[in-house]
Amino acid sequence: MRNPQSVRKLKRDPGIVSRMYFTMLLIGIVYGVFAYILMRLGIPLAFIGIIVLGLAVFQYYMSDRLVMMSTGAKELSEEDAPELFAMIRELADRYEMPMPKVAIIQSAMPNAFATGRNPNNALVAVTTGILQRLTRRELRAVLGHELAHVANRDMKVLAISNFFVTLTSFLMTMFFFNMLFGRRDAGGGSAPFMIAYLVTILVYFVGKLLVLALTRYREYGADHTGAEISGDPGGLADALQKISMGMDYIPDDDLRRLQTAQAFLIAPAIRGFAANMFSTHPPMEERIARLRELEAEMRYGYRN
Repeated sequence: MRNPQSVRKLKRDPGIVSRMYFTMLLIGIVYGVFAYILMRLGIPLAFIGIIVLGLAVFQYYMSDRLVMMSTGAKELSEEDAPELFAMIRELADRYEMPMPKVAIIQSAMPNAFATGRNPNNALVAVTTGILQRLTRRELRAVLGHELAHVANRDMKVLAISNFFVTLTSFLMTMFFFNMLFGRRDAGGGSAPFMIAYLVTILVYFVGKLLVLALTRYREYGADHTGAEISGDPGGLADALQKISMGMDYIPDDDLRRLQTAQAFLIAPAIRGFAANMFSTHPPMEERIARLRELEAEMRYGYRN
């Protein structure tokens, strides 16, 4: 039974939160203008929107199962990993969070992710590589980061933002094939589709960049909230540094297996130039620097 005096309230970085909301506002404006242009061109959006919305809802409610299938994650019982369960439960209890399901992935890459549409349907997965490479302190800090994604309801943020990107991708394909195989007449009936196609390409890339910015802010937010949950930003910084330094030694097969869950991982399953260009995660050195600053603040400033 929880001791009410031991339960704490989560603190979120107000700067990161405001940037996330501003980015979401920009996404809404971009796609609002986009919808207006398509309606002016006479493009029927209702049927297309229903199809894409149905796919988004399916993905949202099935996210944990889909990610487990794509990564080969296997759910564990408490008897399988009592120390891991105890560590997660201790962190969750500090903030009255429900105990998530726990899974493991057979992969040499030290990584972890959390998924689930809300705290009552959450799952935290870790790789065998992260269990082998990190110290107990570092692993605990990583688990705090993953619980932060659950507490911040980041799956909802991903689902909403990816809905718009999926919609424009669907429309690009539809307009492209309409121009290739659609009927053309002397009255220029295909002209609206050509305009709509060009506008959709532009909106897709702008929307994609905004969504990438949103996912990066989401990671900064989880680093901050996760450090609050574990009380150890230095441990998380050490873990991220160790994960980053070991990337060159990870087999390509292990990287490819985890790339299907790229947006969920604590560290991207890519390396080299691609790790920073068009990545769903901020540069690792920036995350580590922010955590070092937070460590100093917690130690000398407002630490309880």
